[in-house]
Amino acid sequence: MADPATISPATLLKDELDIVIPTIRNLDFLEMWRPFFQPYHLIIVQDGDPSKAIKVPEGFDYELYNRNDINRILGPKASCISFKDSACRCFGYMVSKKKYIYTIDDDCFVAKDPSGKDINALEQHIKNLLSPSTPFFFNTLYDPYRAGADFVRGYPFSLREGVPTAVSHGLWLNIPDYDAPTQLVKPLERNTRYVDAVMTIPKGTLFPMCGMNLAFDRELIGPAMYFGLMGDGQPIGRYDDMWAGWCTKVICDHLGLGVKTGLPYIWHSKASNPFVNLRKEYKGIYWQEDLIPFFQSVTLPKDCTSVQKCYIEIANQVKAKLGKVDDYFNKLADAMVTWIEAWDELNPSGASKSSDLPNGASK
Repeated sequence: MADPATISPATLLKDELDIVIPTIRNLDFLEMWRPFFQPYHLIIVQDGDPSKAIKVPEGFDYELYNRNDINRILGPKASCISFKDSACRCFGYMVSKKKYIYTIDDDCFVAKDPSGKDINALEQHIKNLLSPSTPFFFNTLYDPYRAGADFVRGYPFSLREGVPTAVSHGLWLNIPDYDAPTQLVKPLERNTRYVDAVMTIPKGTLFPMCGMNLAFDRELIGPAMYFGLMGDGQPIGRYDDMWAGWCTKVICDHLGLGVKTGLPYIWHSKASNPFVNLRKEYKGIYWQEDLIPFFQSVTLPKDCTSVQKCYIEIANQVKAKLGKVDDYFNKLADAMVTWIEAWDELNPSGASKSSDLPNGASK
C-alpha cells in the first residue's frame, strides 16, 4: 500500500468520493469549504418541508433529494428513513455510487490547526482511510502509518500489516458533542484542545460515533451505516449516529476491519438547545444502559461473511433481546431489515438473499 504521507488524496479520490450533507437550510456554509469540497460531488438530503427551496452556492456539483424524492425512489420502504432528523443523511449513503463517503453537518466550519493554517478535513479523512488500522494490538505512538511515527518496540511483526480501514471518525473544536445533561451542567464549555493524533479503536471496544465529521469506505461497511428510526413519530432522537456506530463497530470487529478516531478537526459553530435535546435524548440515556451491554455481548456466527448478513443477524438479536426493553426496538429491528432490502435494491451487486432475513421479518 502506498505511504499515505506521500499521497495526493484530492487528486486520487476526486471521482471516488461523495460528500453527504443533511440540511433544512440554505447551504451558505459551503463557501468556507469551497477550496476543499468544490472538486467533489455532493449529495444533499433535505429534511423537513419538501416544498421549501434550498439554495446551494454556484459552482458545486450536487444532487438534492427531499422527502418526496425519498418516497418516490424507495416506495413503501421509505418508512426506514427518518423524517425531521439528521438521520435522514443515510439515504445519501444508499443512493451514492462512490467507494467513499464523507458526511458533515451544515453548522461545521473549517477549523485551524495550532499554526493558524486551515485544516483540510477531507484530506485527512482520506489519509486515514487509505492507510491500515491496527485493532488487534494497541500502538502507544498511535497511528504507526503517519509520517514521523512507527511501530514501537514489542509490537508483533505479524500484526504490522494492519487491516483495511472502514471508518474515519473526526473530532470538533469549539462546541463539543455533549449530551443534554452535560450541556446543562457546562453551558459555557468549549473544546480548545487540538490533539495531533489518530488512533485505531481496539477490537472489542465500543465508542460513541458522531456523524457530523465522519468518513467511511462505503464498499467495506456501507450497509451497516443505517442511522435508525429517529425524529418525527419516534420516541427518541440524537442517537442515530450512536446506533450506526455500535452496529458498525461490532461488524468491523467480526469482519476484521478497522475504525480510526482523532484527526481531522472541524469547527462546530453552534450549540443546540439543551432542553430540546433532553426531550429527544431522555429515553436514550435510560435505554443505553441496556444497549451498551447488548452490543458488548453480540456475537456473530462464522457464516456471517458479508456486512448485510451481519446486519440482519444484529436485527434479529435486537428484536429478540431489546424488544423486551421497549416495543420501539421491534420497530427498529424491522426497519433495519427494510434498510438492507432497500440498500440491495439500489445496489444489486451486493444483494443479500431472502434467507438471511431474521425470524419473523417479512420481505
